[in-house]
Amino acid sequence: MSGAHAPHVIVGVTGGIAAYKACEVIRRLTEQGVDVTVVPTLSALRFVGEATFAALSGHPVATDVWTEVQDVPHVTLGRHADAVVVVPATADFLARAAQGRSDDLLGAVLLTTRAPVVVAPAMHTEMWEHPATRANVATLRSRGIVVLEPAVGRLTGPDSGKGRLPEPTSIADVVLQALRRGGALPDLLGRHVVVSAGGTREPIDPVRFIGNRSSGLQGYALAAMAAGRGARVTLVSANVDLADPAGVDVVRVGTAAELDAAVHAAAADADAIIMAAAVADFAPVEVADHKLKKDVAPPAIALRRNRDVLASLVEARRPGQVIVGFAAETGDAEGSVLEHATRKLAVKGCDLLVVNDVSGAEGFGSATNTITILAANGSQQAFHSMSKQAVADAVLDAIAEQLPASQ
Repeated sequence: MSGAHAPHVIVGVTGGIAAYKACEVIRRLTEQGVDVTVVPTLSALRFVGEATFAALSGHPVATDVWTEVQDVPHVTLGRHADAVVVVPATADFLARAAQGRSDDLLGAVLLTTRAPVVVAPAMHTEMWEHPATRANVATLRSRGIVVLEPAVGRLTGPDSGKGRLPEPTSIADVVLQALRRGGALPDLLGRHVVVSAGGTREPIDPVRFIGNRSSGLQGYALAAMAAGRGARVTLVSANVDLADPAGVDVVRVGTAAELDAAVHAAAADADAIIMAAAVADFAPVEVADHKLKKDVAPPAIALRRNRDVLASLVEARRPGQVIVGFAAETGDAEGSVLEHATRKLAVKGCDLLVVNDVSGAEGFGSATNTITILAANGSQQAFHSMSKQAVADAVLDAIAEQLPASQ
């Protein structure tokens, strides 16, 4: 994204304490070759000065409808934008946007633009959870605006809870994704997507565990891309050391049993469930309450089989729910990767199975994946050496094709 055809993004900034984080969003976008114009509200300028926004974007800051009025900025800015992002979005901004107010330049931009709009709220938990705010968010989403879910964490002062601005680089990535769609409306708007990621750990004693090498990278990419396509996303994260994706509700778990419970709870109203986590098949029957000492004979560890989470989700599925499994496979004397995967698809009963061959360099922890998407109807799609984000988009494309039309 560079040169004469660089996309143009309006970065709206409203008057919250997180306004300083908009600077990192601007920096990330400009580093990716995006042409940025900053439109702050007057309240935002009480937190971050106009000079800072101008220096980071490389353009004068548009602050009101009376500056350079001959260019009709309240119309031209919105018309010429390829995307608009508001970061942070206060509760007051959400209320004014839902009402269609245009008493400042940013409000007018939202009314005139026909480009994708991404809104990243930040406020105290009580304000986010208030029925008025929830109604305003629902109204904006019904109009095709991607309103990201706030993160959970430290808020202003000593408070913690839901309402923290998502990580700025992650917000910028959602905007870049909207630009790649070329103006198309988010196709997962109003859908609830549940994603599991990472690898479970089954404790042997307080120190040791049975685990696997899953990094969670692919699951986190799926969650981030689903949020960028307008979905409400629940990410069940098992032992992953990655930043929370923007606009995603993250539920942290450790063991297979905890993941099982969390995924089933989230699945109650889910439109799609993507089981990208590597779930342990077995767990120790007994867990020692103290560290096992190495100077004694190594104990025999009796194992029990964990419940098959994917199969149980299929058994409990609602009509129209799309369920996706992942299979990290290697070929052996009994069959190739695809032969093993085809049998697994038939046994599990899910709609789609994403297969990746982990016998080579790609797979756990790598930047790219080579996958084949198998469908219950017998179709196959192969994708070679793509980024995790591109793989996520391919999987979400396959899911979108199977989802029933929105009511």
